[in-house]
Amino acid sequence: MDMSDAHPEPEQTQSPVEPLYTHPASTFMRTESNLPPQVSDMPGPPRLPVQSTWITYRAQIEIGLALLAYMMFVVGSVTILRANPDAPWRYVVAVVPVAPAALVLFFFARRLARLDELQRRIQIEAFGFSLAATALITFAYGFLEGAGLPHLNWTYILPLMAALWAIGAAIFTFRYR
Repeated sequence: MDMSDAHPEPEQTQSPVEPLYTHPASTFMRTESNLPPQVSDMPGPPRLPVQSTWITYRAQIEIGLALLAYMMFVVGSVTILRANPDAPWRYVVAVVPVAPAALVLFFFARRLARLDELQRRIQIEAFGFSLAATALITFAYGFLEGAGLPHLNWTYILPLMAALWAIGAAIFTFRYR
């Protein structure tokens, strides 16, 4: 048998596989997926559900409502105490605003515990700044009272500390950006 007579049937040839990255990226060339249909029809990444305002701002809402309750209790307590200065129960009424203040503290501590490491560090440094600055200011004012300035009520210390904490948080947040 001669080789020229024996022509084997040509096998079905496939088109050559085009290597990746043979065409440069072009805005004029439409790219098409050559993935099998079961892969190309797969859904994209999961979408996050839309969250309600309560879920997103829960801590701020809780602290805000507790602060509102605190302010209402303070106004009510002061009003009742001024109307009844000699009542035997005046000491109980005087400390009633401490309950919503404790609630503010609870919500605030819970919020701090849920912060990430950087935010927690910023808040700790802001608190340290607030503590030191409040100590210096009250210490200095104590000497100034001895020199003749009027005596200040202790209830001004906590708002001063909170204001200095806010200033410290702004400073340290800016510093870590």
